[in-house]
Amino acid sequence: MASNPYSAVQKKLQLAQALPYTEHWSAAPDFLELLIDHCLEHKPARILECSSGLSTLVLARCCQINQCGQVVSLENGAEFAEDTRRNLRSFSLADYASVIHAPLVRQQPDDTQLDWDWYSLDSLPEDAVDLLVIDGPPGYIQYHSRYPALPLLHQQLSRDCTVFLDDAGREEEKEIVALWLQRFPTLRHRFVGTERGCSILQFRPG
Repeated sequence: MASNPYSAVQKKLQLAQALPYTEHWSAAPDFLELLIDHCLEHKPARILECSSGLSTLVLARCCQINQCGQVVSLENGAEFAEDTRRNLRSFSLADYASVIHAPLVRQQPDDTQLDWDWYSLDSLPEDAVDLLVIDGPPGYIQYHSRYPALPLLHQQLSRDCTVFLDDAGREEEKEIVALWLQRFPTLRHRFVGTERGCSILQFRPG
């Protein structure tokens, strides 16, 4: 029997129950470990996630361990949203995370007059965000599918917010980061060579 690639994540989170994952779709173990390390060290109070799934469970468990924090996940797929809610209940983590069904709607995130299909923000709480995790929408929906995240959300990010972008080894994600850095001069970027690549970004004055 093949070993569970998420066993190290499960151990790090002190979970007796095996984590549910979908091969090639769920966030990779090394990306999740970066999130765990960050959450357990910095204890973010408000976590916002673009897309939901295994990472939602992981972030919610971090909040439970920290005895503080709340996760809000934007999910465009109604069935995916319900699957994540079901898994949260199964792990007794529903008190630490909310999954919002946020259909993709046409939006203009900046002054380029270009339209993107991106998560509806109508149901998003107005709390300042201390950790932003971007793992959606899927790239097949449109070119630079994840670009709108920072233009649309940057004013809601707390001063010390950290942004994690998954799949950052892909050419499109590299281009997205370059566009963000061009648009936001105070944005600082660090690339981590995980299985799929991870970009870690923070706004820094000066």
